[in-house]
Order: sequence, then structure tokens, then C-alpha cells
Amino acid sequence: MCPYKKTSVLAVIAAAVLAAAVPCNGGITSSFVRSPEKSGDMPLDSDVFKVPPGYNAPQQVHITQGDLVGKAVIVSWVTVDEPGSNIVLYWAENSSYKYKANGIKTKYKFCNYTSGYIHHCTVNKLEYDTKYYYEVGVGNTTRTFWFTTPPEVGPDVPYTFGLIGDLGQTFDSNTTLTHYEKNPNKGQTLLYVGDLSYADRYPLQDNTRWDTWGRFVERSVAYQPWIWTAGNHELSYDRTIGETTPFKPYSHRFHVPYKASNSTAPFWYSVKRASAYIIVLSSYSAYSKYSPQYWWLYEELPKVNRSETPWLIVLMHSPWYNSYNYHYMEGETMRVVYEPWFVEYKVDVVFAGHVHAYERSERVSNVAYNIVNGLCSPVSNPSAPVYITIGDGGNVEGLANNMTEPQPKYSAFREASFGHATFSIKNRTHAYYSWHRNQDGYAVEADSMWFFNRFWHPIDDSTTAA
Repeated sequence: MCPYKKTSVLAVIAAAVLAAAVPCNGGITSSFVRSPEKSGDMPLDSDVFKVPPGYNAPQQVHITQGDLVGKAVIVSWVTVDEPGSNIVLYWAENSSYKYKANGIKTKYKFCNYTSGYIHHCTVNKLEYDTKYYYEVGVGNTTRTFWFTTPPEVGPDVPYTFGLIGDLGQTFDSNTTLTHYEKNPNKGQTLLYVGDLSYADRYPLQDNTRWDTWGRFVERSVAYQPWIWTAGNHELSYDRTIGETTPFKPYSHRFHVPYKASNSTAPFWYSVKRASAYIIVLSSYSAYSKYSPQYWWLYEELPKVNRSETPWLIVLMHSPWYNSYNYHYMEGETMRVVYEPWFVEYKVDVVFAGHVHAYERSERVSNVAYNIVNGLCSPVSNPSAPVYITIGDGGNVEGLANNMTEPQPKYSAFREASFGHATFSIKNRTHAYYSWHRNQDGYAVEADSMWFFNRFWHPIDDSTTAA
């Protein structure tokens, strides 16, 4: 063999070895291609923004859980012309006796905007697993809605949660909400992972966009609780227009039962619902050591009794594991602080938003690194949560469609499409999760996974080959 040919053979062999050493893709990057154009806002005269008829009619009606265990709801609404009544009348289905609860009202100013009268009323001492009707307003402009309380907290109680994030008020937003409403899995409570109205995207952070968003989502959130998480678009901080109080519109409009879980602020709190223990964290409040949120979570996690609530779910806005070139590593400092606790207490799943696309991880952790040991890559960890990014509600900023390549090993499935998901708890050991893209039929599952509970059934539930 001549030297030239020998060199060529060696070069081919070397190239093959190098190719084999290139990190392989993790899981699946979906081949589905959606149009990359940003979605346009729905016109202000759209039916979804319609003001209810009648003088001072209650509008923007929404409910959320009102206590720690699901026997209360917070009913919120807005009246525009005058304060009106703070009273909620409510009654159980098949009962003629009406109870009365008294609430509070508030309002706020933001730049050149003055809000209507915002009412919040906590309805207590409800019975589990019961359908209730409730009425707000007075005279000829009363409005009636209903909700169903959850079953009593217990380890084998089946329950289905919906999941939406970064919704906004575009045509795609409307498609997302419609698909959730018509999903045959029938979510009973929605876990919302932050970024609601996107009012801060408009000139002077036009707060009338909070009003239109409230009317838009009323068709769902007036009938089932939405568990709120604050995102970056809820900060509403803008020194150029003199607005320096973070979360001002959000905190006036959306009350949560944070004091029931001994939280000191409404941006981090917990609730129990059926067989789930849900912890809500704030990516945009102080979270480092010695901060109020840090100490609250430090004391909260040991309280979780997996014999009572086997499923431990965490909600936040900024994802910790994200393989898109959008908001990349923005959640890293929070991950460094809290991830060891998530592994120690065997969190089942973490839902986040912020990145306007969909991604599901394998069970991984990155907790071994100590500056000098070099162990800084995520590794498979059966005690770690699955991390799901579902910031794909359809907002005006459009999709995140630029992904890191190759797909990291921790990433099980990713797709740049708008959609929603459901998490259906079957018992203490099994839950079924499915993600639904807007372009499909209501029952079509674009991604799915059987979850095995980390406390009661901690076997491998990976969906990609080792």
C-alpha cells in the first residue's frame, strides 16, 4: 500500500471514531412543522371580549382554590360603573337554600389607567365532591355560574388537571382554550404556569388588556379553579412610566390562598387537591438562601405527607431544563438552589412556561457539581422529577422554534407548537399525562407518558431508550 493510500485509510477510520464520539440526540425532536408567523391579537370587538349586558354587570369572573384542602373557593369579579355588591350567594345542586358570603373590593391606578372595582370573596365550608351554583351582582344584572368541589384529599383519589401557560389573547390563544375545553380528558382544575394577559406588551402597559383577558378566559375560569403562577409578564415594572411596584395589576386582580400554607406573599404558596400536593414558586421573587421564599419552601417540603397526597407537583414560570435557544439557562440560579430538595423529596413533576414551545425531559438531576469536581452535566436520576415546559399557549410573541443541537440526552420530546396538556391521576402509583397540539383533533395526543409515582412506585418510567 502506498503512503497516500495508507494515510487515507487512517483518516477514514479516525473520522468514523470522531463521528461515534459526537453526543447523540436525546429523545425526539418532533418533525411536525407549524407556521412560524406570530399570531395576531383578536380584535377588541370579538365575541370573546364581549362585555356582559346590563348596568354594572359583573365581568371577568374567575375562581381559584380558597384554602389549603379544597373546601373553599375565592370568587373574583369586576364591576365598572360603581362598586356594587361584595356578596356571593351560593347553593348546592338540588338544594333551595342559598348561603351568603361577604367579600372585599379594591381598585388600582397604573399609569393613565384606573381599574374598575375588583371584588374578591372567599366561600368557605363547602362539602367535597359537590356541585355548587353561585351568583354575583345585584338587581337585574346578576350572573350565575357553577363549580364542583374536589373529592376529599386522599391517596387514591383520581383527578385530572389541565395545564396551560403563556396564553395571551390572540387567535391561537383562543384555539388553545377551545381545545382544552373540548378535550375528552376533561380537566377539572387548571394549573396555570404564568404569563397571563401580556398587557405589558402594549403601549404604556395598557391595562385595559387585563380587562379583555379577564373576559376572554371567564368562559372556563368562572366554572373551574385555575391555580395561578406569576410569570415575568406579571411583573409590570416600568420606571419610564413611573410604575415601580412589582406585580401591581396581577396582585390586585388575582387573589390566592397563600396564608393557608403559611406563605408571606401570594407569589409562592401550596394547596392540596384530591391526591396532589401542589407547590407554586415564583421565578421573579427572591429565592436565594435566607430569602422569604427559600425559608418557606425549606419548611414546606417536609410537610408533604405522601400517604395522604402521593403526587407532588411543582409549578414555576422559568424552566430549569430547556433545550431551546430562548430564555436559555434563565432558570439556572434557581435550579442550583432548589434542585437538591426536589430530588431529596422526590418531586414527581415540575411544570413551567416562559419558553413558547413544548418540551418534556427525562428524570434527570444536576446536583453533584461543587465547583472543583467537574461533575456539571445532568445525569439520569430516578428520584428526580420530570420537567415539562408548556409555555405554548399562543401569545402574541410567537413560537420559540430555534432549538439547541444536538438534542441533549435529558430531553425526551420537544416541539415548537402551541397547545395544552392534561395530567390525570389514577391512583397513588399511576398518572397519565398527554400533550395536545392545536392543529390536531381534540382527542389527539401529540406526546404522552405514564408517570410512576416516585414515592409509591419508583420504577423507571423513561420514554426513550437508554
